[in-house]
Amino acid sequence: MTSGIDLGRPESGDIIDLITDDHRRFEHLLAQLRLGTADRDAVRRAFANVLIAHGEAEEDLVYPVLRQQAGDVDAHDIEHGKEEHAEGNEALLAVLELKGTDTQAFTDAVEELSNLVAHHIAEEELSILEPARTEVSNKVRWDLGEKWSRRRNELIDQDCGSAENVRRIVEAAKREGVLEDA
Repeated sequence: MTSGIDLGRPESGDIIDLITDDHRRFEHLLAQLRLGTADRDAVRRAFANVLIAHGEAEEDLVYPVLRQQAGDVDAHDIEHGKEEHAEGNEALLAVLELKGTDTQAFTDAVEELSNLVAHHIAEEELSILEPARTEVSNKVRWDLGEKWSRRRNELIDQDCGSAENVRRIVEAAKREGVLEDA
C-alpha cells in the first residue's frame, strides 16, 4: 500500500507525545513531497493515510477529553482545530486528485498543503497540546494514547487516505458548515 514508508504504528504512549510524533512525520513526508527525494505518488498516499487517520482519531477521541479536562483549552481552540483539519483535508484532496507528480500544479498544491499543515501544527501544539501537558493527568493521557493509537492504526488499515474517502470527508465538512463551499 505505501511501499515501505514508515507510517508509524504506535500502540500506546502519552497522547501528546504520539500526536507530536505524527506532526514530525507529517513534516518529513511533506519535505519528501516538496523535494522529490522519494516516489512522490507513494509518499502522497502514505501522507494521506497518516493525515486522515491522525485527524479523525484526534477529533473523535482526543479533542472531547482535552476540552473537558484542560482548563486552558476552550471550545474555540477545539473548533478552530477542526476547521484547520478540514482545510488541510481539502488541500490534501487537491493533491490526491492531480494525475502527475512532476507538474507545477502538483508543486503548487503540495506547497499549499504544507503551509496549512505547518500552521495547524504550530497552533495545535501551542494552544491545545501544551496546556494539556500540565492540566491532564498522566493516566488520562496514556489512556487516550492507547485508544487514539488503536483507532489511528485501524483507519490506516482501511486506507482512509484514499481520494474517495478524503472527498467524502471534505463534502461532509462542507455540509456541516466547517468548510465554506468554494
